[in-house]
Amino acid sequence: MAIDLDEQDGQTPLDPDELAGLIPTHVLTKGDLNDWEQENILRAVQWARRQRKVDVLSEAFCRDLHKKMFDQTWSWAGTFRKSDKNIGCDWTQVSVKLRDLFDNARWWVENETFAPDEIAARFHRDLVWVHPFPNGNGRHSRMMADALLRTMGEAPFSWGGGGTLVKADNARSNYLAALRAADAGDYSLLLAFVRSTA
Repeated sequence: MAIDLDEQDGQTPLDPDELAGLIPTHVLTKGDLNDWEQENILRAVQWARRQRKVDVLSEAFCRDLHKKMFDQTWSWAGTFRKSDKNIGCDWTQVSVKLRDLFDNARWWVENETFAPDEIAARFHRDLVWVHPFPNGNGRHSRMMADALLRTMGEAPFSWGGGGTLVKADNARSNYLAALRAADAGDYSLLLAFVRSTA
């Protein structure tokens, strides 16, 4: 039976091979998938909070976190994408672009190039742009930014109080508008959004 995935603005479509990696057999709609993924992600949040003395700015942590977030949902969880998407770098460049991003973020932190919130917001936006995985990149990059904040001794972002930011609502619309402004070099909306509650 085919799953009905009617994609929303800002979501990356899955190709047939990626869809074939769906693990639960009871999922038939996008709502079912969102609910199932959210349960998986809640376990990953707990795992991420328990990580101590881990290099958040590493490919290993990046992959491990994605795998923990989606290992009950997608057989390819934690595996970089193998096709181009409607967003992101060329799929063959994912590892290179990630290494560059991790090096940049490490420099920002070590040299206090920006305030911690701006470092994490810029890191988040750049990780979304790399788009390393077939799916779940927005949620993954938000958790990566929060993990980076914890390593700097800062509280995680509130992300507009929008929960998962998966459903089409005002929080998601504001988030996408803030990301698009950051894509154009204006981080003011994103910096306001990440600490807002509504």
